[in-house]
Amino acid sequence: MPLRYISSSTTHSDGIRNQTDGNALCGTKPWGHINTFSTNLRAKMEAEDSAATTAAAGGTSPTTNRSVSGGDVATSTALHGGDADSDDAKQTAREMDEAVASAAGGGARITDLDRQIETLMRCECLTEQEVKVLCAKAREILLQEGNVQRIDAPVTVCGDVHGQFHDLMELFRVGGQVPDTNYLFLGDFVDRGFYSVETFLLLLALKVRYPDRMMLIRGNHESRQITQVYGFYDECFRKYGSAVVWRCCTEVFDCLSLSAVINGRIFCVHGGLSPSIETIDQIRTIDRKQEVPHDGPMCDLLWSDPEESVGYGVSPRGAGYLFGSDVVKTFCEKNGIEMIARAHQLVMEGYKWHFNETVLTVWSAPNYCYRCGNVAAILELDEQLNKDFTIFEAAPQENRGAPAKKPQPDYFL
Repeated sequence: MPLRYISSSTTHSDGIRNQTDGNALCGTKPWGHINTFSTNLRAKMEAEDSAATTAAAGGTSPTTNRSVSGGDVATSTALHGGDADSDDAKQTAREMDEAVASAAGGGARITDLDRQIETLMRCECLTEQEVKVLCAKAREILLQEGNVQRIDAPVTVCGDVHGQFHDLMELFRVGGQVPDTNYLFLGDFVDRGFYSVETFLLLLALKVRYPDRMMLIRGNHESRQITQVYGFYDECFRKYGSAVVWRCCTEVFDCLSLSAVINGRIFCVHGGLSPSIETIDQIRTIDRKQEVPHDGPMCDLLWSDPEESVGYGVSPRGAGYLFGSDVVKTFCEKNGIEMIARAHQLVMEGYKWHFNETVLTVWSAPNYCYRCGNVAAILELDEQLNKDFTIFEAAPQENRGAPAKKPQPDYFL
């Protein structure tokens, strides 16, 4: 099948080109560590809420002023009088309402939302109030979609991007800009990369602006507990001075679909299959508007992996299952589909076929964590579902900021 390899113009000195097994980077049983961490985080968040209440009682509210230079975000907190939900905030909400209405009708020029997209395209942060309004509108749109999105080709399928904003820009460069190209992203928008805020908010803004052109489903990192450990929470706090933006985004996580079906023939999911799910119709009955559970069908869809074995096996990740070729064969036959497209696992070559080309793993974060040395891939499907893979390298490194990050556990989830 057609394959295009698009090379970047620079060589990355921080890549590990001899890395051959991305799965060897995975840790085992991470949930216990994450639950312990959550207890400490709740105490910190309660302290933040208390500080915010004190500030409000004094007639002041904190506003975060941000400047972006060379990829680094400098944050300072200023105090001003007045209510955070003032006339300016209401005006922002009204403008966003008009933007969404125009987008739905494919009509007039969208000023405020287009401006926000341009801001995010420059890897600059929106204001906290803009994030609140954007997330609220995104939730409205996402909740109108079912647990299983029905998608018509042509469409370009993308795997994990993990906050690697400049590589997302490279993906759009090689795959086409929205709305010229229809996209389906298979989750894991945040964590690990330095720019999860800008990455996720850009995808959300494009979803609000072009709801039928940008499709998003949930990955295992679209989770409160996971993002508290793997970077997104800390990034939000560093860039905005509080957890407000993180909370807004995690509320959006709960609204994301769990899967998609392209032309009734390709089942798309972040992780894989579940012993609790035999038919796609069963996925439609799941209550997805919640934090990702530690087990059960919703968890399995986001956490499971294919394995050269028979039946279901215990996953070394501590969540989800390993599933074999016989499981895939039964699922495809029962649901009348040809193959499963998924993400979730680092693939050094960008994509990988399993089980006689009935399962496909797509990975779209090149040089993962800025050190793994892998290439990335996207899958382009035309109206007849003919497949065209585009392989691309990480975006050029010059002028790229690398904000300081807290140490993180060595689990590659």
